[in-house]
Parts: sequence; structure tokens; C-alpha cells
Amino acid sequence: MRKVLLSMISLSMAFGAKAQQDTTTVELSEVVIKENRMEIPFNKTSRNVSIIARKAIETTPARSLQEVLSFTPGVDVRQRGISGVQASVGIRGGSFEQTLMLLNGIKLTDPQTNNHMMNIPLPLQGIDRVEVLKGPGSRIYGQNAFAGAINVVTTLPETKSLNFQAYGGGFGSRGASLVTALPLAGGKYKQTLSFSHDASDGHWHNSDFKVSNLFYEGGLDLNQNNELKVMAAISDRTFGANGFYTDAFPDQWESLQTGLAALSHTYQKDAVWVQTRAYWRRNYDEFRLRRFEPDFFTNNHVSDVFALEANGRYEHSLGTTGFGVEGRKEMIDSNNLGQRERDFLGVFAEHRIEFLEKFDFRAGLYSNYFDEYGWKHFPGAELGFQLSNSSRFYTNYGISFRIPSFTELYYEDPSNLSNPDLQPEQARSFEIGYIFTKEGFRFETVYFNRFSDNLIDWNRAPSDEAVNPNRWTPRNISEVKFNGFESSIAYAPNWGGTNAMLKEVSLSYNFIDATLSQAEGVESRYALNALRNQFIAGLQAQFTERVELTLKGRYIERMALDPYFVMDARMDFNRMRTFGFFAEVSNITDTEYIEAGFVQMPGRWGRAGITVNLY
Repeated sequence: MRKVLLSMISLSMAFGAKAQQDTTTVELSEVVIKENRMEIPFNKTSRNVSIIARKAIETTPARSLQEVLSFTPGVDVRQRGISGVQASVGIRGGSFEQTLMLLNGIKLTDPQTNNHMMNIPLPLQGIDRVEVLKGPGSRIYGQNAFAGAINVVTTLPETKSLNFQAYGGGFGSRGASLVTALPLAGGKYKQTLSFSHDASDGHWHNSDFKVSNLFYEGGLDLNQNNELKVMAAISDRTFGANGFYTDAFPDQWESLQTGLAALSHTYQKDAVWVQTRAYWRRNYDEFRLRRFEPDFFTNNHVSDVFALEANGRYEHSLGTTGFGVEGRKEMIDSNNLGQRERDFLGVFAEHRIEFLEKFDFRAGLYSNYFDEYGWKHFPGAELGFQLSNSSRFYTNYGISFRIPSFTELYYEDPSNLSNPDLQPEQARSFEIGYIFTKEGFRFETVYFNRFSDNLIDWNRAPSDEAVNPNRWTPRNISEVKFNGFESSIAYAPNWGGTNAMLKEVSLSYNFIDATLSQAEGVESRYALNALRNQFIAGLQAQFTERVELTLKGRYIERMALDPYFVMDARMDFNRMRTFGFFAEVSNITDTEYIEAGFVQMPGRWGRAGITVNLY
């Protein structure tokens, strides 16, 4: 491996001519937020949204989307091991069950448990950008967008390209990825094919893993008004799960296979845009309490999601009107949860107008029908005021909800008890913020509030025994209030010269205060386990036009865990040229910390690899 790396470094120095310009550097003001109906320029949105652009994905010291998201303000990523082999993601104090993950607008929610929502069957190198919507998203995306939503966006290039990466590092970590684009028929049919494989021997006992992803996307221009798209993907991940769910069984093991297939048709003519699509997601989950003794305790789950959607918008003299309808069937076949299925129907309607030159207003309603609960309605509204070309005020209000997962309703084992009488959780959220953007400088500050009186949480009665014999049970607890604010600064100064230049600096702070009202002495598993203080800082410098250095640091204090500070670094050489090299160091500070479960995260470790770009 060392000889191969040295050989490729030599080649990169010899063939250093640029393959093309760094198209990943995009002004945020030019980005259009890809919601399922509305398309709104980033600088016109009246929500707190973070955009992770392609360049940031490439240069962040990370090998997975989970690690990239951990440097996003207001996003709480809790990894169980390295390289995002399994991670829970929450937004603004919400749990992983209250976060909606999407791939090109397609919901990746798993009815078994949202622990599987990050089983994204797509290599990191295949992602064009990530849009993180903070706050209630039910009006826009439907149920499960309770505290926020994360939309992973891919693109279909119009030119041929090939990107290859390979790396190796500490704990026996190794991996490779290949992302290709091959348009055909004079560019009428665009397609991409991506593959990745990551593996490690593990940073402690029984923490080895193997993760493989295969992703295909194609788009056919039928004519100037009609387009067909197809998407197919498979993810296979197998890992030792020491400390993932309990510390009593260090040889836990899990294997997950996730498949996704989607077909969509888009019609656009003049002021009318309509998209229809169908998709199917299947997830296999095998969990063993003792890795090499499957007969001792094994859970097998197979979940399926079938969905049909139609979304559209119409632009006219009175603004833009959006509309949509979705039908969804969720099924599971499990030796623990049983055979279950449920059906949903959702209807969307919204309208956006601009008035008095500087104001814009958007309001809408999502109505959901579920046979066990009947119709429920979730309105929301946004108001923006463009004080000047650089300054913008905004505020919004929304009601969000989430239907319990099959695990919350039916799962039982010696430590957990089910609750089939759970009701959907619902929250009212408010937000007010200010944005200033000018000449490479961006500042945003926002206050947010979320109130819920039927939040779902796992809790148990107290006990005087050393090991509490009472089982965890999900319940609709009485009342929870979240108050918080977030401030972030990003600046691209481009200070210096050819030999050394400071390209970008960023700093953000997020604070959350939570108040829980429930019976005295009851233990809560998730409700008060959210972020309290979160500092994130970043710096990027460039040397001799070939070397880029990225530093990322984060200080995390959660309400129920010890605080910690972690710093990571990445160096890229010839990143956009034909042959390149990169090296990363994680946890430079050699910090001891736990993010989730009982998993002790690794100390200082590194990895290095090569890149090949052909166009």
C-alpha cells in the first residue's frame, strides 16, 4: 500500500495540469433550495437553512455524510464508531426519530426505527450538496419532519467524468470509491454510476465493519417539456456493535441491507411544473446479541415502504401556488414486532407572494389521513423582509407531527416494553432570524422555540437496586419546551498571495435550553439528552495553488453527557487535478468522549489516500 501511494504521489506531481475549473465553489446566493414543490433561491428563503456545498464535502476531514453533518450548526450527530458506520442525527434538540432524511426529495424514513435513516445507499463522493432545514418541516415534507429535515441532492452531469478515490489508515481502515458520468444520445440521456466500499478492523473490541454502496441514476429528456428519471441503489453494511445498545453484551453484531428504487416524470411548460414519482425502499435488519451465537438472541426485521407522489406548482400574477398529494404504505415482517402494515394519505397546498417590493409571505397546509387517527392538519407560514440587498429579516411558525415507529409500538425484550397505545407526537414551533451577506461575508442569527405536550420518550420508574429492573417503555410524556438560539459567521477573505492564502474562516454557536414536565423520579432516555452548547469553528488555507489545508473543531456539551472538544484536519494536494493526494487526522486533541450508547470513540488517528479525476 505504501509503495502504491508513493507511486501515485509521484504521478500527481508529474501530471499536475488541471482537468477543469473547481466547479464546486458556488456562491450560496445562486443556490436554489430543492423542495418538493417550491424552488426558492437560498437568499430568499425565510427559514434557517444550512447548505453544505460540494467543495465543503470534498475538503471536510470526513469519510461519511454523518461525519460531514457533525460540523453543521444545530445538527447533533451521535456516532457509534468511526466513518459513520451507524449514527443518529437530531436537529435542534430533536431525537433521531424526529428528523427526516431525504435523497433528492424521496423520504428515507424506516418504519421499524429511524436508526436506519442514515443507511444512505450513496457514496459520499456522489453527493452534489446537502440542504439542512431546521425547524418544523411537516408542511413541506409531511410527517417525521418534526424538528427538521436533511435533503441529500445529486446531479446528472452533462459531460463525461470519472472520479476515483482510495485510502488506508488507522485501525485497518481502507476503502475506495468510483463515481462516473456518461451522457448518451447527444446528451439527451444523462447517467451516473457510483460505487464505494469502506472497511475497518475496528478501533476497539468487536467494532469492525464493512460498508458497500452502489448507486445509479439516469435522466432522459423526452422533449423540451418532459423528462424521465430513474434511480436504483443498494447499501450493505455489517458491523460489530460493541456498546451500541447495551454494555452487558460486548459481542453484539448487526447486518443491514437497504435497497431503493424510484421512477419519476417531470413536466414543465411556461409557468406550470408537475412531477409524479413512485418509489420503493426495503431494509433488512439482522441483530444478534452474541455475534457467534445466533440462537442465543437474534432479531430479524424486513421493512418495506411503497409510495406514490404528485407535486406541482403554478406561477402567476398573484405569486406561486404549490400543490401535492402522497400515498404511502409501510410494512414490516419481524420475529419480534410481528407482521404489521399501515397506510397514509397526505395532501399539500401552499402559496407564496412578494409584495411592497421588500416583503414575501408564504403559507401552507399539510393534511394527513391515517386510519387509526383520522385526519390531522398541520399549517405553517413564513414572512420575510428584505431590508437591503445585504440584510434580511425573517420569521416563521409551524405545527409538526410524527407517527410512532413499529419499534415504539411493538418491540419487547428483557430491557424494553412496547406501548401499542401511543399517540402521534405534535409540536408548535416559532422562529425569528436575521441574515447579513456581503462580499464573501455571511452572518446569521436566529431564535427558535418548540413546544410539545405529547412528546414520545422512553422512560422507566426509578429503583433502589443497583441495576434498575424496571423496563424502558415509550410513552407520550406530558410537556416539553425547547428554547434556543444560533449564530454563525462565515467569511472568505482570500488574504495572502500565491504561496499562502487564507481562503475561508467560519464560527458558529448553538444554545438549547429544555424544560421537561413529567412525574417526579422517572428516568428519561431521550427527552433531555439534547445539545446544550455547540461551538463549531473552521479554517481553510491554500498554499502554492496546489495544497489546501482544512481545520475543523467542535465543542459539544449535551444535557446528559460530559462535554468534549475535538479537532480534525485534512490536507489536499492537487484536489481538482488529474492525480491528487489527501491526508486526514481525526481527533488531533486525542480526546476521550462518547457520543452515543456506550461506545468509547477513538483517540487520535489518521488516514491518507489518492484521487484521480478524468473529464
